[in-house]
Amino acid sequence: MEPFNDAEIETLVAEQLKIMKKGTLEILQEDELAGKIRRSVTGHKPLTIKLGLDPSAPDIHLGHTVVLRKVRQMQEFGHRAVIIIGDFTGKIGDPTGRSKTRKQLSEEQVRENAATYMEQIFKVLDREKTEVRFNSEWLAKLDFEAVIRLAASTTVARLLEREDFSNRYHKQEPIGLHEFFYPLMQAYDSAHIHADIELGGTDQTFNILMGRTLQKSMGQEAQIAVFMPLLEGLDGVEKMSKSLGNYIGVDEAPEVMFKKAMEVPDHLILRYFELVTDLHPDEIEALSTRLSGGENPRNIKILLAENITGLYHGAQAAAKAKEYFLSVFSGGELPKDMPHITCSEGEKMLLDIVPHLVAKGVVTSGSDFRRLIKQGGVSMNGTRVAEANMPLDIPEAVLKIGKKNFLCFDTVLDS
Repeated sequence: MEPFNDAEIETLVAEQLKIMKKGTLEILQEDELAGKIRRSVTGHKPLTIKLGLDPSAPDIHLGHTVVLRKVRQMQEFGHRAVIIIGDFTGKIGDPTGRSKTRKQLSEEQVRENAATYMEQIFKVLDREKTEVRFNSEWLAKLDFEAVIRLAASTTVARLLEREDFSNRYHKQEPIGLHEFFYPLMQAYDSAHIHADIELGGTDQTFNILMGRTLQKSMGQEAQIAVFMPLLEGLDGVEKMSKSLGNYIGVDEAPEVMFKKAMEVPDHLILRYFELVTDLHPDEIEALSTRLSGGENPRNIKILLAENITGLYHGAQAAAKAKEYFLSVFSGGELPKDMPHITCSEGEKMLLDIVPHLVAKGVVTSGSDFRRLIKQGGVSMNGTRVAEANMPLDIPEAVLKIGKKNFLCFDTVLDS
C-alpha cells in the first residue's frame, strides 16, 4: 500500500472526525482525537475503541443503540471495538445516579445478562471487528498490593467530586468503601486494554475521565472521552424507556418499528437521524434544509422510518413495512376483514367502547385496555393514543390495537 500524501491524510482525518463528532454531546479532547486518527491513518493501525456494558439491564432499545451506532461508525473506518462486560464490577454495581448502594449481582446473573447482550449488540456492531472481554480476566487477578497501588492513584477528595458520592456524603448516607473502587476498576479496564477512545453516556463522565487520569499515571497516552446524549422517547420529553412505553425495540417486527418511527415528534426528526442512524452528516444537513424550507415533516419522517427499519431488518423488509404503513394508515386501504362497529350516541369516549373490544376478544377488560395504551399499543387513525380518557375520532375512528387488530367505529345516525 502506497503512503498517503499530506493532503490525502488531512482529508481522511477530517472525514473521520466529521463522522465521529456527529450527534456527540462532548469530546475530550478533540485535538488529541485528531492526532490519534492521524497516526492511525499514517501507520495503518486501528484505534482501540472501548465500550463498557452494564450487565444489570440486558434488553436493548434504540436509546441503547446511540452509543453502539457510534462504535459501529468508527468500525467502518477500520478501528477495533473492545466491548467490556463488567462481570467483576457488576458484582459491586455502579452507584451512578443512585442515592443508595445498588444491589450486587451474582456471577450467574451477570453471565445470563451478558449472553442476552451479545445476541442484541451484533444487530449493530460488526462482529468481525469486535472483541468481547470480561473484566474479571484481569481484575480478579490483582493481588492486594496491586489494589493498594491502584487506590494510591487518586484521593478521597477526588472521588467525592462525583456528584452521587458527594450528595450521599453531605446527607450522611452510607457509602461503602468498595463503591469507591468502581470508578477505579473501570479506569483500570481502560489501562489494561490500552484504550484510545472510550464512549459512554453523560452518566459515565466521572468514570471515563478517571480512565484518562489512571492511564496518564501509568505512563500511557490518555484515552479520548466521547460522550453521547440520552435519546428522548416517542413522547418527545422523557428519555426512551420500556417502562414508559415510549420506546422502539430493536427486536420489534418491521411493521411495528416503521409505525413507531412515524410517531417520532417533528422536532426530534433530525436528532433521531443523528443518533440512531448511520446517515452522513452532509445528508442530514440536506434534510435540515428541506425541513426549514417548508417541506412536510412527514416526508422526512418516512425516510427516517425506512432508515431505522432497514438497519435492523434489511431494505426489502423496510420497503414492505413502508408499503403496509402507507396503505393502512395513509391511503385508506384498510384490512378487508376489519370489523365495523356502530356505537350508540352515548358512546363518545374511548373507554365507552371497551365492551365492544371485550366482545371481539381484543382485550380482556378495561384495565387491559389501559395497559395497552400505556405501552403504546393503541393508535387511532394512525396516531398513537396517549390516554384512555379521550374522545373517539368520529366519524369512522379506525383503531389499531396491538400488532394486528383493526376495528372501525362510527356513531348511530340521528333519527
